[in-house]
Amino acid sequence: MFFSIDTNNGVAIYEQIVRQVKFAIAEESLRVGQLLPSVRALSVELAINPNTIARAYQQLQSDGVIELLRGRGLAVCTGALEACRSDRRTIIADRLRSVLKEALHGGLDAYEIQSIVRNQLAELVPTINTVASNSPTQPIS
Repeated sequence: MFFSIDTNNGVAIYEQIVRQVKFAIAEESLRVGQLLPSVRALSVELAINPNTIARAYQQLQSDGVIELLRGRGLAVCTGALEACRSDRRTIIADRLRSVLKEALHGGLDAYEIQSIVRNQLAELVPTINTVASNSPTQPIS
């Protein structure tokens, strides 16, 4: 599984892991019953404190996204797909709303904001990797 941790984006590392697991489930690169990497393995892979990984996994468990399978590890729960798709939309909508409010408070009008969004999408879409892979997303049309 591909993780991209950004220590400078203002989102706690454990929350980035939670979001990325939910996004991977939402796009079905993680499927029901599939095991997640162990805390230790993911900690080594990402060079992050194991307590941070454990906290992310605890959050995912309390959100009903993953469950402990005794003797096997943590796996994606039944019903997680729909919940994660809903969560993904909510997370992205909330972050976009915050940025849009800032732009409006900063004096930009709706047309300027739309122009900025279109330009940024055109620039970013061909270069950004999805949660599921290391390959860029498809260009926008």
